[in-house]
Amino acid sequence: MSRGKKIWRTARFLTLIALVALVMAGCEEPTMSVLDPKGTVAEKQLGLIQLSVYIMTLVCVVVIGIFVYVLIRFRAKPGDNSIPEQVEGNTKLEILWTVIPIILLAIFAVPTVQKTFSLAEEAPENGDALRVKVTAHQYWWEFEYPDLDITTAQEMVIPTGERVYLELESKDVVHSFWVPKLAGKQDLIPGRTNTMWLDAHEPGVYKGRCAELCGASHALMNFEVIAQEPQEFEQWVEERQNPSSEPQNAQEAAGKEVFTQNCMSCHAIDGTDLKTSGDQGPNLAGFGNREKIAGLLEFNDENLEEWLKHPEEIKPGTYMPSFDYLSDEDMDNLKEYLKSLQ
Repeated sequence: MSRGKKIWRTARFLTLIALVALVMAGCEEPTMSVLDPKGTVAEKQLGLIQLSVYIMTLVCVVVIGIFVYVLIRFRAKPGDNSIPEQVEGNTKLEILWTVIPIILLAIFAVPTVQKTFSLAEEAPENGDALRVKVTAHQYWWEFEYPDLDITTAQEMVIPTGERVYLELESKDVVHSFWVPKLAGKQDLIPGRTNTMWLDAHEPGVYKGRCAELCGASHALMNFEVIAQEPQEFEQWVEERQNPSSEPQNAQEAAGKEVFTQNCMSCHAIDGTDLKTSGDQGPNLAGFGNREKIAGLLEFNDENLEEWLKHPEEIKPGTYMPSFDYLSDEDMDNLKEYLKSLQ
């Protein structure tokens, strides 16, 4: 086989592989895409993206069209050495290519300013709106509902069809709150409170990320926004305001004792009779209902023990200490107690 044929066969094979990879990439259900908005804010932001793409596409088509026309219309002809007509100093052309960009910028600027102000609306002062105070830590998220006396971590629960107004702060370094399907990112800066709002049109679990490089485990600083029907959300509020956090059997009682001796200085648990509680780590009330451990591990017995024994290996830079010194019995009791927190 000639060298040319080998190259041609290799090129065809690589092209086929690339096409298959492209098709396969589209088979996975998108879970974090700004192109699939599920809330008002995300829809408005996608609208601006589409508008900018349309304008840029129009400009490219016009410029390339003119370029091709000039290449064909004014190409050099055999034997013709004359200098073509020059257009420099043409007042009409100068005005034309000055006015057109101004018009295009105006078309883009007006809706951008309009939507920017609408997205910056703050919670009404009458107190009817649902407010959530979001606090970012290295490397976890805290969600406090000041009007409902509820505090959660890693999971923010909201009702569908209702605006939720967020107050965003950071305890340490600059972080950024980002839920691609619901809203674009907003920075959380130490010593400053930023605000934003979002909503969800339909129930679902929407993945969120920290969008600002914040340290060794920045890429693992995940959270979820869980949107529920209003009735279901009201039920969640009632459950969270009356948590079931007391042991129901001997093993859970033993686990609570292990927790008291090892974890209480950093973690609070609503609904317990513990006399003191820490606030350096997430509030663990309702821990047994969470979908993830540390915001990234599937919730199961094996992962819970792995997290308790080796948190630094799972999330580098975390302040969570290792509890690998616990006996097997104490570890089992502690896990049962944590899983019992409802």
